[in-house]
Order: sequence, then structure tokens, then C-alpha cells
Amino acid sequence: MIALVVLALTCSSASAWEGYVTATPDGDSLKVKRGDRIYEIRLYGIDCPEYGQSYWRDAGGFTRSLVLGERVSIEALDTDRYGRIVALVRKQGKLLNGELVGNGLAWVYPRYCHAQPLCNDLELLERDARRQRLGLWRERAPQPPWSWRRGRQ
Repeated sequence: MIALVVLALTCSSASAWEGYVTATPDGDSLKVKRGDRIYEIRLYGIDCPEYGQSYWRDAGGFTRSLVLGERVSIEALDTDRYGRIVALVRKQGKLLNGELVGNGLAWVYPRYCHAQPLCNDLELLERDARRQRLGLWRERAPQPPWSWRRGRQ
């Protein structure tokens, strides 16, 4: 719980914009409408289980239940190779990226999570979820999605 407070305090939202979530294709991506345009959003610094992996439905359902049809704040940090906005997403001040990790429904993605102190805060949430055996951490050896994707290619 302390980590969530730290996470909320360490993330600036000075350049954020708002929109409505129109779709949640999976746990770590959204479609957000702003004005007449729909933007594809990829959650920064985390990776949810892929389609077919254990807990992929849980992660997608969790994201849907929190933000589908809701107004969210988007803080764009990057654009990925698919043209999606890589962002921090908040609903009523709560960081969706951190909520997924803290509930054991996403990993911190070490290859892409470099913003500090944010990524340290996300790592604390992940350690806490592991310790409490939440979500995917109930499994003996859950396979990170980046490793799972490599094995399927």
C-alpha cells in the first residue's frame, strides 16, 4: 500500500490529456477516444500475459472492469514500433499500470521500464504481489510474456 502512495507521488501528470476508453484489446493496451480520434495506447513499463497464457483473461478482465467506458488521463512517454502511444494511464488518480502489477496481473517489463523512480516503484509492487502470491504469482513458475512470445516464434 505504501508503494502505491509513493507511485502516485512520483509520477508527474503535467503533460497528460484525457479521453474515454472505447476498447481494451488485452490487459496492457487500450483504445482511447479524444475528440473525433481514437488512439491506441500501450501501458508503459509493464507486460500482461498474452492470449493463451495463464491469467491473460484475468488481466484483460481487470483492465476492462476498471476503465472500459471511463474517462482516463493519458501521460504519453513514447511511441512504440506499431505506432501506439506508450503511456501512464490514470483513472481518478490511480495508475492503471501499477494496479495491474500490484494485483499480480502484469510483470514489470525490464527491457522497457527505465523511468525512475517510477520503475523502482513498480518493481516494489511486483515484489509485494509475488510475496502475497497474488494473481499469476500463485503459479510455481509463471513465464513472462516476452519469454513466451520468443518461444512461439
